[in-house]
Amino acid sequence: MQNDTNSLLYQSRKEAEKWLTYPIHSLDKKKIKVLLNKKNQEELIDCFHNKLQFGTGGIRGKIGIGTNRINIYTIGFATQGLSNYLKQKFKNNISVAIAYDSRKFSKDFATQSAIIFSSNNIKSYIFPELRPTPELSFAVRKLNCNCGIVITASHNPKEYNGYKVYWEDGGQITYPHDNKIIYEVNKLNNIGDINTDKNQDLIEIISKKIDRSYLNKIKNLSMLNNKESKLKIVYTPLHGTGITQVPNALKIFGFKNVTITKSQESPNPNFPTVPFPNPEDENSLSEGIKDLIETKSDILLATDPDADRLGVVIRKNNRCITLNGNQLASIIIYYTLLKKKEKKTLYNNSFVAKTIVTSHLIEKICDEFNVKCYSTLTGFKYIAQLIREKPNEKFIAGCEESYGYLVDDFVRDKDAIISSAIICEIANWCKNKNEDLNDFLNIIYKKYGFYFEKLHTIKLDGVKGKKKIDKIMSEFRNNPPKYIFNDKTSKIIDYNKIETNSIIKSKSNVLQFITKNNHKLTIRPSGTEPKIKFYFSLYDTNQNNEKKLSLLVEKEINEIENKYAQV
Repeated sequence: MQNDTNSLLYQSRKEAEKWLTYPIHSLDKKKIKVLLNKKNQEELIDCFHNKLQFGTGGIRGKIGIGTNRINIYTIGFATQGLSNYLKQKFKNNISVAIAYDSRKFSKDFATQSAIIFSSNNIKSYIFPELRPTPELSFAVRKLNCNCGIVITASHNPKEYNGYKVYWEDGGQITYPHDNKIIYEVNKLNNIGDINTDKNQDLIEIISKKIDRSYLNKIKNLSMLNNKESKLKIVYTPLHGTGITQVPNALKIFGFKNVTITKSQESPNPNFPTVPFPNPEDENSLSEGIKDLIETKSDILLATDPDADRLGVVIRKNNRCITLNGNQLASIIIYYTLLKKKEKKTLYNNSFVAKTIVTSHLIEKICDEFNVKCYSTLTGFKYIAQLIREKPNEKFIAGCEESYGYLVDDFVRDKDAIISSAIICEIANWCKNKNEDLNDFLNIIYKKYGFYFEKLHTIKLDGVKGKKKIDKIMSEFRNNPPKYIFNDKTSKIIDYNKIETNSIIKSKSNVLQFITKNNHKLTIRPSGTEPKIKFYFSLYDTNQNNEKKLSLLVEKEINEIENKYAQV
């Protein structure tokens, strides 16, 4: 262990000293010198021990100085490496669309990226102000770009920023492009390798036409007339980009009674009212829930900073009920298939896509409608890849348990703008029948069986945290549990060893344990955060057994925490 630390320290010091020779800002040189002179060298190691790698969401990391941090230089390396790959792939007349969110330095990083692209004879279309990630995906396709980038760290804490890369189909990059881009990035040895000789003629501001075109596409997704709707809606953008389009999408769907949570309305990189801006975190929803109660509204919508994730809370008999990602996905999928069947637009070649950690309930729903349901690796980019690779099949909808949903294929990433409009339409449809989303969900459970699902994460920061995560995965891989939820383990799937196929095209560090009674535990390191994730999915024919299932999950969580939280 000590030898490992010494080796990392040596590498980190060497890299930091190299950066001091670069033509970087004097304040940044000062920061590096402070790190080099600190007695505790853990921060130095964490900042410089390696280069940021593309994960499920592109490059993402803490803002700061160093190769393992997001800063103007690592953004520069990423953009130059991407430029080099684009020139290899497309030769001439290359164009890129650029968007950015409300985080610290997002606009600066986006502007710098446009400058570097132009210096490499690549045309940039850049939004004049912050825009949601799914609209960037749409813009790539609409503007016939070869590529797109968005500066965002999605739902991560305020200390983070990131760099998502999209391919010409509007989906996030996948293999082999991701590996080839990072290969080009790693070839760059000096900040002087980054071209910054700006060509203003190759930088164009994206017009409002893209906004209008995007919203018109969303409007066409409506399957009901909502103009006489009495649905009362509260919306919070959690200080992010959703404010630019969610109210517009609700308006074109016919919803007029919308309250915006004032304390969270304005984009703010400090996210002052939330511990971190993630609609999966109930603490982040407290301001919106307060408005939901005070205005006696029916539904609360909450989007993360780049507006690709949607959280929903409903008010029922003066009680607030939070719907999780699997429940929302089931509601959206069931409603979409039901209405398409009624309208006779559900064709034999239709399909739905979900990730391997998303509820099996989706597959049951699809079976009834005679619609294929494909399960991909975790990350919506794999759903986008599937859409691209199946041009002769019709994509209906896709979902992942982490609050990500998509209907139709004019966007190729999870889209909280689309989802907000559709979930309100479903809520309105229910309200017209004197029901609500929870009633609708119970109808689904009664029809297909009850699923109790929960996500538990253990956060483990830094180099030591990475080693702990690796150790936990190794422990589960080498000593798999014989019993889970008081039920015998009957099947183990190791996606690191699985045979690839037309859907699962690459191996992945994911373990799945399935029991005799079809309960499931899935374990994987996060691709975007220093966390290991435990996904629990328990099945019962009777929803009345929810409490029993909940206790079984809590028991497993306690055992995991006691054994692994301090590994």
